[in-house]
Amino acid sequence: MTRARRLPLALLTGGAVIALGLLVAAPASAHGFSSVAYADVSRAGTGHVDTKLQLEYDLLVVSAADAARDDSLFQDGTAAFEDGDSAAEATALEGHSDAVLGYVADHFTMRSGGAPCTVTMDEDISITERQSVPYAVLSLDQACPVRSDAHVITSTLFPDSEGFVTSTKTILTYELDGQSGSASLDAAQTSFSTEQSVGQRFWEFFHLGAEHLLTGIDHILFLLALIAGSRRLREIILAATSFTLAHSVTFILAATGLIAVPGAIVEPIIALSITAVAAWYLWRLWRKGDQAMGFDGKDIGFLGLDRAGWLRLGAVFLFGLVHGLGFASALGIDEPWSWTLLWSLLVFNLGIEAVQLGIIAVVFPVLALSRRRAPRVGRWVTGAIALVVSIAGLVWFVQRVLGL
Repeated sequence: MTRARRLPLALLTGGAVIALGLLVAAPASAHGFSSVAYADVSRAGTGHVDTKLQLEYDLLVVSAADAARDDSLFQDGTAAFEDGDSAAEATALEGHSDAVLGYVADHFTMRSGGAPCTVTMDEDISITERQSVPYAVLSLDQACPVRSDAHVITSTLFPDSEGFVTSTKTILTYELDGQSGSASLDAAQTSFSTEQSVGQRFWEFFHLGAEHLLTGIDHILFLLALIAGSRRLREIILAATSFTLAHSVTFILAATGLIAVPGAIVEPIIALSITAVAAWYLWRLWRKGDQAMGFDGKDIGFLGLDRAGWLRLGAVFLFGLVHGLGFASALGIDEPWSWTLLWSLLVFNLGIEAVQLGIIAVVFPVLALSRRRAPRVGRWVTGAIALVVSIAGLVWFVQRVLGL
């Protein structure tokens, strides 16, 4: 095998060091330093609003215990969490309901006609799971002294200032004041009003979709693997289009509740897809050298793809179906299908696509230029990218399978 057809030892060593360094600093989940809270709000009668609030259990324990200076809540809650006993977790929260309610009442508020509503909490607390993470389910009653057709909901749950997570999003679904729909609240937009315009609500979902891709390192690495393995603009366009069509289908089906796949299955496959796409290019580079870079000038078959190109495209489509399930899990919306919901989901998806196209527009021309002007440098750069991505995906796959 000629030198042109071998990956240099320096590439292997350097790529491995970079990948391992990234993995030491990053969690197995792409979203491990952020949290998502879920609130389902509906009118319960004159002057009353029901809220079902789902909060990450361990965050609720440490935040409520810290706010109330309740060491026993921290000890009881932590012990139950470490044992993985959902009944004990619920008992720990119920035994310190005043501290839990105090924290929630300060960080999830509602106003009606400009006047604050008073919150009470059902004594029964249950535990559920979202993406293999325990969540506490709290049932709240908001008593609003002023009757109004305009409610303002504010969420400042688990803020950055507490130091436990870097950010928290609250996915709000509502049926209130003759309206129904969904909204996303975060540090930049803490409040939602039922008087909010459709355009404002859709902008929130566009921003949420864009931010989800930007903060989802696993999805970004998958995209980088696609870019590195695409020799021509035509190839990356076809790959990106295939990926977009696939994840759009499963994203909408999952977000509207028509299909459901456990996160314990979806997350490892997403990690494996990263390795598979990157490893495909590494194998091609190893076997074919410069021809893998597209310098032979030959187009074979329909749309200029040879058999290997079509196999890659098919694999990208299949993996895109799985990534769509991962995108849907970011929303966690649980409401009946409606046109409002569909448009919200499509706008969220547009936010994802906008960032995806932006990354392609920046990265692909740089790699293409290096391949043409300095083929050897281009081969090293794309090979290093693929190697780092493949190692990262493989380690994440093992971590997610083992639940680490």
